[in-house]
Amino acid sequence: MQNGTNLYQLSLGEAEFSRACGGPCTEGCVTLARIGEDAWALGDSKRPELPPLRFTTDELDAAGIDPARFGLLA
Repeated sequence: MQNGTNLYQLSLGEAEFSRACGGPCTEGCVTLARIGEDAWALGDSKRPELPPLRFTTDELDAAGIDPARFGLLA
């Protein structure tokens, strides 16, 4: 993260979450939104009351999460 920005200080106000489903989306899906130049928010549509986890692009890559699968560009 550039300039030591705390990911949890970034606003989710205008974040647009996209879904990626590995099966029927009736059971819920993982959601992902870009929240900054090198920042992402990862949520769970089955538990929308929980705040999304936040990651850098490198952290998503290390976890094997490809934003392209959500229709997003890294």
